[in-house]
Amino acid sequence: MKNVGEARETPTGAPQEELATGERSTRNRVARSILDHGPSTVADLAGRLGLTHAAVRRHLDALVSDDVVVAREQKVYGARTRGRPAKVFALTDCGRDAFDQSYDQLAADALRWIAEREGGEGALLAFARARMAAQAGAYREAVESAAPEKRAEALAKALSADGYAATARSAPVGEQLCQHHCPVAHVAGQFPQLCEAETEFFSQLLGTHVQRLATIAHGDGVCTTFIPKISGPAGPAEISDNASASTAGRNPA
Repeated sequence: MKNVGEARETPTGAPQEELATGERSTRNRVARSILDHGPSTVADLAGRLGLTHAAVRRHLDALVSDDVVVAREQKVYGARTRGRPAKVFALTDCGRDAFDQSYDQLAADALRWIAEREGGEGALLAFARARMAAQAGAYREAVESAAPEKRAEALAKALSADGYAATARSAPVGEQLCQHHCPVAHVAGQFPQLCEAETEFFSQLLGTHVQRLATIAHGDGVCTTFIPKISGPAGPAEISDNASASTAGRNPA
């Protein structure tokens, strides 16, 4: 399932990205429990998952906000007891679509066909670059409207809006852009050209070379990209089909 959110209940002092990953893991468990058992009350979920009622409500609030689940009045069969019926939470069509779909296999089959029929790795990289170019508008607008020292943070926010759960943080002589979720990780594990084109895109967008340190597709917990400190007024560049992979930083997968 797509990661939809939040939940490690305790650890203080843990790195922010670890907390975010734990939150998403628990939130996914809540949604999965609803999928497996049908519409459920807070008490049902707390009992099945070993969470407090308060924790379950917090995750459900986020899932409702993300249109993954919806609250409904519990149907009562037979004589109605006093008081209002308990709310039950059910998956929306959007939430159900996040589970057990064959989209990854379909995408992998399509890319394999492109490689076999249209020119191998070169064709795959051309496709990956075209895909990034088609998505470039919102990212470019976000980055270009930010001050130079805020561009990595602006890119992280734009990526998060597309489901990548991204953050930017200071690092020695630069910054690290961390993507805690990758919607295409399973496909990218087979076709690293997707990661390579994304890395090139970040380089072009930020106006500096970047280095991909880790990827979820390669088995790492987080996609991590190092962005060196930009000296001077260099700004975002246009996307080019001839972008240098050495400049952009290659995906280690």
